[in-house]
Amino acid sequence: MEVPELLAPAGNLEKLKIAVLYGADAVYVGGKSFSLREAANNFSLEELKKGLNFAHSRGVKVYVTINMIPHNDDFEGLPSYITELNEIGVDAVIVADPGVLSVVKEVASGLEVHLSTQANNVNWRSVKFWGEQGIDRVILARELSLDEMKGINQQVKIGTEAFIHGAMCISYSGRCLLSNYMINRDANRGQCAHSCRWKYSLMEKERPGEYYPIFEDENGTYIFNSKDLCMIEYIPELMTAGLSSLKIEGRMKSLHYVATVTSTYRQALDVWSKDPESYQFKEEWLTELQKISHRHYTTGFYFGRPGAEEQNYDSSAYARDYDFMGIVQEYLPETEEAIIEVRSKFFIDDIVEFFGPNTGTFIEKLEYIKDEDGELIPAAPHPHQLITVRVERPVQKYDIVRREKKD
Repeated sequence: MEVPELLAPAGNLEKLKIAVLYGADAVYVGGKSFSLREAANNFSLEELKKGLNFAHSRGVKVYVTINMIPHNDDFEGLPSYITELNEIGVDAVIVADPGVLSVVKEVASGLEVHLSTQANNVNWRSVKFWGEQGIDRVILARELSLDEMKGINQQVKIGTEAFIHGAMCISYSGRCLLSNYMINRDANRGQCAHSCRWKYSLMEKERPGEYYPIFEDENGTYIFNSKDLCMIEYIPELMTAGLSSLKIEGRMKSLHYVATVTSTYRQALDVWSKDPESYQFKEEWLTELQKISHRHYTTGFYFGRPGAEEQNYDSSAYARDYDFMGIVQEYLPETEEAIIEVRSKFFIDDIVEFFGPNTGTFIEKLEYIKDEDGELIPAAPHPHQLITVRVERPVQKYDIVRREKKD
């Protein structure tokens, strides 16, 4: 049984490099235009060229999202943009709208095209239809079970992809009205304000000023504050679905998120591929995924429609048990020190954790911190400041430094 591609998000060039180094087979990115997640940094054409060179030199594919739901005036500049993407060698584009697909076919007929989850495909006839229109891969809706995915893949010849980790949109496979209605930011044109993640209360007309929390019970409709998808415990089951690609959500997530989630699923997939018959889930993988900022985890619709017990939980807040502290820029073997680019404030005597794709994971107490001039300092408070610390074992560029949150 062939192992599906592991597809990771990359909101900018630095995250692309992290996704590639931490085990992705492919990454998906957005350009400055025509992409959902407008709030992400996204890629200029020059940055995209650099990203392609970095990924392709390591055998990793790059897909570019053009998945907005466009109005008439949104098409201006699209043909030339697609032509440029084709010329610089992107491996595929991800589209959601038939009009965008028609432009791709007009100006770059040989370019591979994937159909976004925004297109809401939940049955094999729809997938087959899109294959007949020239789509090479369909990203299935999140509302499908494993059995439904299997049924689709038994009927179609084109590739399919499914999300296995990350945020779950509250509306049908990502199409959402809340953001547009409430603050005039159209989620389907790249401006999502994540209104579904805000805190809401209900006020009855005859009782002004009396607020009631919105929560879920056995009779409720599960609209706000979705849990986060996590399928790390079900790798063998995913392997039976016939999927071409396993997708991680999160182009707006942190470097820490991209590194942790990508490396964890990479490890699990590699263990399964070496010996499927003897494969066993490792509890440490789930522990690792608990270290990133996340909501309570769920398996979504993979094993059928979620019931009230599955959806009801005490808090919609994110669990943030670890802080992303920094990223290694260089290792100095002669002094056994690491140069770190700061992302959160360091202090002497901090107990931090280093991890990386080739380094593994280890704990280090910071005996001292030196600034860029080699002077000892008690703390490093400035983002992107370069500091030097001693480490007990060699580390590599792009290794991550994190710290368990203090009480």
